[in-house]
Amino acid sequence: MSSSDEYGTAEGPGAQGADAAEAAYGADRLVGPEAESDESALEAALRPKELSEFIGQSKVREQLDLVLKAARQRQGTADHVLLSGAPGLGKTTLSMIIAAEMGAPIRITSGPAIQHAGDLAAILSSLQEGEILFLDEIHRMSRPAEEMLYMAMEDFRVDVIVGKGPGATAIPLELPPFTLVGATTRAGLLPPPLRDRFGFTAHMEFYEPAELELVVHRSARLLDVRTDAAGASEIAGRSRGTPRIANRLLRRVRDYAQVKGDGVIDRETASRALGVYEVDERGLDRLDRAVLGALVKLFGGGPVGLSTLAVAVGEERETVEEVAEPFLVREGLLARTPRGRVATPAAWDHLGLARPQSQQPPHPSSAPGQQGLFGE
Repeated sequence: MSSSDEYGTAEGPGAQGADAAEAAYGADRLVGPEAESDESALEAALRPKELSEFIGQSKVREQLDLVLKAARQRQGTADHVLLSGAPGLGKTTLSMIIAAEMGAPIRITSGPAIQHAGDLAAILSSLQEGEILFLDEIHRMSRPAEEMLYMAMEDFRVDVIVGKGPGATAIPLELPPFTLVGATTRAGLLPPPLRDRFGFTAHMEFYEPAELELVVHRSARLLDVRTDAAGASEIAGRSRGTPRIANRLLRRVRDYAQVKGDGVIDRETASRALGVYEVDERGLDRLDRAVLGALVKLFGGGPVGLSTLAVAVGEERETVEEVAEPFLVREGLLARTPRGRVATPAAWDHLGLARPQSQQPPHPSSAPGQQGLFGE
């Protein structure tokens, strides 16, 4: 995700600051879902080239396979495709697979790179017939470009405005049929007119550990790394449901096994390696544990305000809210309430601390069946 602070015309206030916080801090985290600057070549080498090689997202694969096969049988272009979901789940990979399956070239750009309608017009006018246009973070386009895209997707033409003021003239420009593949991490920020123009919409889900084990085994083969089932399982379990993180952890464990071991990744080697990089058994890193630890140890489990919690861990408010909290909430370790952030019983258990009396499970004698539904 590209970092930027101001594209207020394209999305709601505060969303760009959230994206910037994720990109700025996430790029330095081993368990961050954003792609690091030096990962592009490695990711390209590990990406599957065909839909049959793509692991996980079974429903999306099945539906997309039907869309592409039908388009090939008609000898036409495929419907426009919208892929939504968290970073690192395979949206870019699927866009490249779509191009490969259709036997078409692919043009890759991103929403933040299109600041003016003229930028989009220049890209669209240079497309070849049947070409795939991949637009990453499509929700971050400027509003004028977004409105131009409506007509381009529906009628395969754009109106280029020449001149200014009363003398301005709209020149219609016909476009060859093409397929737009849009990717977004914030589908709710897309305006309905844009969403409605996509013929196929898919939401990418987080991966199950068993699926991530397959990802780790496949990547290990491509990287010529020896790993056993237990070692792959250990890496998968700490990968936060995200293939990109699984591949990154695999490379770091490979380095540890090469330097400290015999080059083979087993459970013990993987556990020790990820311990060095401060990734615990549930995938929490230093920032996650700092937030959870402050909430539990300094504030008794909450509720505590976001700003106070951010000061306690020495981070910006946006970093805590957009980088650390989503995973902690998804893991059931933290809850957002109207009064503030609250640690769940699972948070105390994960940190190895005794729960306060208020979070202890009820004694059998006080169960509803013993005292009535209202404790009478």
